[in-house]
Order: sequence, then structure tokens, then C-alpha cells
Amino acid sequence: MTDLLGKMKRTHFCSELRAEDVDREVILMGWVQHRRDHGGVVFVDLRDREGITQVVFNPTISPEVHEKAQEIRNEYVLGVRGKVAARPADMLNPNMDTGAIEILVQELKIFSRAKTPAFQIEDHVEASENIRLKYRHLDLRRTQLKNNILARHKATMAVRNYLDNKGFIDIETPFLTKSTPEGARDYLVPSRVNQGQFYALPQSPQLFKQMLMIAGFDRYYQIVKCFRDEDLRADRQPEFTQIDMELSFVDEDQIMEIAEGLITGIFKNVLGLDLAPPFPRLTYDEAMERFGLDRPDLRFGLELCNVSDIVKDANFKVFASVVKNGGLVKAVNAKGCASFTRREIDELTEFAAVYRAKGLAWIKIKEDQWQSPIAKFFTDDEKEALRQRLDLEPGDIVFFVADQPKITNEALGQLRNELARRLGLISDDEFCFTWVTDFPLLDYDENEKRYQALHHPFTSPNEEDIDKLETSPLEVKSRAYDLVLNGIEIGGGSIRIHDTQLQQKVLGCLGIDEAEAREKFGFLLEALESGAPPHGGIAFGLDRLIMILCKEDSIRNVIAFPKTQKATCLLTEAPSEAGVAQLQELAIRISKVVES
Repeated sequence: MTDLLGKMKRTHFCSELRAEDVDREVILMGWVQHRRDHGGVVFVDLRDREGITQVVFNPTISPEVHEKAQEIRNEYVLGVRGKVAARPADMLNPNMDTGAIEILVQELKIFSRAKTPAFQIEDHVEASENIRLKYRHLDLRRTQLKNNILARHKATMAVRNYLDNKGFIDIETPFLTKSTPEGARDYLVPSRVNQGQFYALPQSPQLFKQMLMIAGFDRYYQIVKCFRDEDLRADRQPEFTQIDMELSFVDEDQIMEIAEGLITGIFKNVLGLDLAPPFPRLTYDEAMERFGLDRPDLRFGLELCNVSDIVKDANFKVFASVVKNGGLVKAVNAKGCASFTRREIDELTEFAAVYRAKGLAWIKIKEDQWQSPIAKFFTDDEKEALRQRLDLEPGDIVFFVADQPKITNEALGQLRNELARRLGLISDDEFCFTWVTDFPLLDYDENEKRYQALHHPFTSPNEEDIDKLETSPLEVKSRAYDLVLNGIEIGGGSIRIHDTQLQQKVLGCLGIDEAEAREKFGFLLEALESGAPPHGGIAFGLDRLIMILCKEDSIRNVIAFPKTQKATCLLTEAPSEAGVAQLQELAIRISKVVES
């Protein structure tokens, strides 16, 4: 008998064997999923990365091996040699790929004994997420997470093959770099060699990929880690992965066409689905008008309607005063939902308040009346105008938000999504893409009293709007574009500024003078002066994309070793305190922060 750790090697994965393999001698290796003792015969479901095979320890075949099998427990790691046998007709398992066969074991090697796991290695585990994250090596054994990681692998292979065929070059960019203003907090890394100075972990490879275009590489890509020190949620992590690319001598349409081909290839490789590009496009203004958000979910209707012109002179002073002060009154018709209870309406009002709405007005449309505390304030003409604009019919309930445009759009846009969830209008099996284009170049921060780049400071304005930078900067549209899938932004990019003077003009609008610009990213400005081609790019959030493909509700379920919402790793217990010697080498002293 040959030792399984000697010359004999694994012959098959635990998903491969079928009825046509009967009588073949095989060697399998894996973990014990379940062990059952039936009248002296021991059955074990042996699991590896690919699947499960039932192996049988029968004393009539090998008493010695059968005796040794009494030691086996769940999650032990085994190697077995035996012959493939057909299962008895009454023991076939149609739910298993290998359900028609079993292995009659002639030799057993216990590679590793396992203590009782912290939770059962099953698809529907009852353990809390914190427990599963602490024992992530166990959690990753579950079929659900294993399949998510395999789907991620298939996606990245599709990316590499597609972009390689399109002439892209895979180039790595630095992780230890300079802190530049890109919208979120940087993670800082102290330098031991240059004490008192810090590197920053990149929020994106933005500046480096632009310099690669200036260097003449023409088409770059990278599947790259990025880092942002920001508050976390279900679709955010402090370190995340981008499919990043940049191209020279192209316009928006060319980049969008390549991006559509990339996404189509991913869906074909991972899900076997054939998408049908080109994807529809919406301008930013149209998306905000119809859906209230710049990442609209197009799987359902419930579109918003602007009724400001109808109610601007209404006796309902809340609406009239909002319009008079430059605000918006918009509404959404939840058709057939007049049966909503007062409790449900109160819950929706509280939901809208999360997005700063000061209230949520409503009207139920009955056969013979409009039921609402505000219905009495509208004239017959105003009611008829609302009826036509909102397509109101008996059985409907219409919700209104009146506030400044940002608040009205966001609150009602989020309410639209919430109504769709409550009404069961969203299908996880439907994939609705849309491009959103023609974003504003700038936004105004009321707290800081200055303009900010809506995307980043290197986004090119539309050529016809450049003259407005000095006179009416908020009217300037940019050459930016986002790809939205099922209400989630999965990618975004823009045509970049390749002219030094225009770049300095845009930075000036952001309150960054030439001296500050040279200090923060002078290397880019100098590179632009060396002869820069017209260029642009796009980056896709790989984690978010895989989350949607795997029908998960959190990106933590598609990342091998994620952080919690407090940015901690429960598996490794990071972050942790540094030793005194390490801190001394870095010339760092820790002071306790006293919260006021």
C-alpha cells in the first residue's frame, strides 16, 4: 500500500466523478463535510474547492481502514484511495453532481485533525457576521462565499483577456505616494528614513495613469487596490479594488464603447448572460428630473414629477413659499397604494427625513374625494392639473417633497427606491444599465463657502462651457460619465484636462492658487507642459460589480478578507498598537485625544 503523502497524487477533484467512472481507482483529498455511521458502515461527504463526493468505509473492504475511520470528525482533512462504485438505486442523490457514485475506500490518510468549528460550515449559517469575520478561514469554506470568490476570479480573467485583446498594457503604479486632494481622507504612512514626513496610500491611480498617457503608453489598465479613510457602509471598504484604465487620443464615445465590451465580457464569463450594448444614456439633468438621483434604478417606474409650476400660487403656503424661494416641489405617484395605513405613511415620512426632508405631504385619491390634510388648499383647476400631470386615478397615493432642489431630489429619489422595495417592484434577476453624462463640473459647498469638483479636479469641462468658468461656474458641464447598474454606480470616468492653462483655470475655480497647485501636484502640471495627448479613462468598482453579479447585499461577501464597518479586521485584530521601538524609529509620540 502506497502512502498518500508519498508518490501517489490526487487524481480528481471532488466534483468530477460520474457513473462512467465506475471501477476506476482514484485518489481524492479534502475536508469532511459530514460523517455518518450506518450500521457499521461509515459514510463521509468529502469536500474540496470544486464540490463534494461521498466516500464509504466498509469493514468488508478494509477492516483496518474502517477502524481508522472511527476517528474522523467534521472538518478533518483527509486523503482517500479507492474505487468508484455506482450507488444503489435507492441511494441516488440528484441534488449532487456526484450523486450517482461513491468511493469505496481502500486507504485513508488523516492529514489534519480539526477542533470543533465556531459555526457549522453550511450555506445557511446562523452565526453573526462578526463571528464569521473573526473565523473568516472557516467562513470561506462555505459554498456561498467560495462561489463568490470564484466568480470574482472569472471576472478578473475576463477583464485581463478583453483588455489585452484591445491593446491595453498592465502597468503597476505606486502605493506609497503623495497626498493629493481627491475628495476623501488619505491613509497616511510615516517615513522612518525621512522623519516627520508621510506617504499617502492612493485613493486612485489618477495622476499616475495620466502621466502614463503623457509618457506615450496610449492604453493602460490595472486591477488595483485603492484606499480611502471614510465612513463605511455595506458597499464601502477602506481598501477596495478598481478596474482602472486610461486611453489616449479618444473621446467619450470610444471609451464608453470599450467599457461596454468589458462589462459584456464579464457578464458572459461569470453568468453566461448575453448583454446587448450599447447601453441607454441619460444626461445628469434628465436623471435628476425624472429620478432625483444621478444613479437611477431603471428596473421600475415610479418616476418623479416636478409640480412647482402648478402649486406656486396655491393656498398651501408651504409649497408656494418653497417655489418663491427658488426651491422645488416634486411628487411621486404610488399607483394603487391608497390602502397604505397611517403607520406606513409615518414610516415613509421618517424615511424621507433621513435625507433632510422637513416633511412628506400626501394625498390619497378616492372615487369621490381627495383624502389628505392638504387637499382643501387646492383649487379645482390645480387639482385637475395635478391629476393630469401625475396620472392620478382612484386608488393611488401621491407623495410630495418641497425644499431646495438638492434636498427635494435626494429625499424623493430615495423614497422612490424605498417604495419599490416595499411594493416588490425590484427583480434581482434583471440587470438595467444606463450611462449618466453631462455632469456639472463643479458643486458649491455651503459649509466651506467654495466650489468643489463634482468628480475630481482633472476632469475636462465641455469646450463650449469653458468661457463660463469665470462668469457662471455652476453652469459648466463636464465631460464626465458614470455607468449605473440597478441603481448602483459601478464605474465612472471622464475626459481629462490635457492643457496646462485650462488645468490652472479649473484649479483657480476651486480656490487653489498656482503656488498651492505646484505644491500639491506640481509633478502633474510639469508633465502636462511636456506635451500631453488628449486622454480620458474610466474605473470600475470591482467589489460592487461582483456584489451585484452574486446577488449579495454587502461587498464584504465578495472580498476574501474584508474589514468591518469600523474598519477593523476581526481575523488579524488590525489595526493594533505599535511597539515603543517602532514609534521611536518613526519619531512618533502617541497622545490621547480628549473628546470635547
